[in-house]
Amino acid sequence: MLTYRDFIKAFQELGLISESQVLVHTSLSALGGIAGGAETIAGALLATVSVVITPTFTTKTMIIPPFGPEDNAIHYDSSNQGETIGEPFRIDLPADRALGELAEVIRRYPRAYRSNHPLLSFAGVNAKDLLSTQSLEDPWAPIRRLADSDGDVLLIGVDHRANVSLHYAGLLAGRKQFLRWAIWDGKVVEVPNWPGCSRGFHSIAPKLEGVVREAPLGSTSLQAIPLRDLVNIAKGWIREDPEALLCQDPDCEYCRIVRASQNAN
Repeated sequence: MLTYRDFIKAFQELGLISESQVLVHTSLSALGGIAGGAETIAGALLATVSVVITPTFTTKTMIIPPFGPEDNAIHYDSSNQGETIGEPFRIDLPADRALGELAEVIRRYPRAYRSNHPLLSFAGVNAKDLLSTQSLEDPWAPIRRLADSDGDVLLIGVDHRANVSLHYAGLLAGRKQFLRWAIWDGKVVEVPNWPGCSRGFHSIAPKLEGVVREAPLGSTSLQAIPLRDLVNIAKGWIREDPEALLCQDPDCEYCRIVRASQNAN
């Protein structure tokens, strides 16, 4: 059973200090038993660093219109019912469960602030200025701001397939983005710069040797990666290699469209 002290020790071994700022991704199931659950991780993080943010995405707000642009990795609703209606975005709407328990704990944490993006929101503690930079057109602005502040990506029980900062690197490298729609502020809005597939993101690991810091924790290890380095390495690799970070599933519509768009260029 992992304890609060175990997490404090691991974070310190990663070199995290009181001035550190982190974007955290977690999977509690990969860690085994934790005394106190996700609240223990949140408490240990906030006792160690100054700023913690996490994705609190809400795909349940998405709608599927009857038509839209081609090569958009979506099957439009051509039924007589028109739009398939999602749930309106609210600041207190729970984060998608796939993001893990810590995301929801951080969203509900005292003094937490959540950005107002209907699909790709982030929540954080001591992070209002950072998260307020996000907009519909610029969903990855908090990641850019965190990189400029020498922040780290912290992976707890997950690999880079959970690392949303690699989507931002793809955008910077010119990789094709997608368009989605959501219910926000009482109306349907277009949501540009929707990212593609992340199932090939674990292939970045060898490129990060010498940059990533690791610390043991129970039967696994934690990783901290300087965000600026991560984005620059991934961006450069994508520009050099059209296959970089794409998955190998022949049925993946996202990656098929990205490949086709790159070949067209």
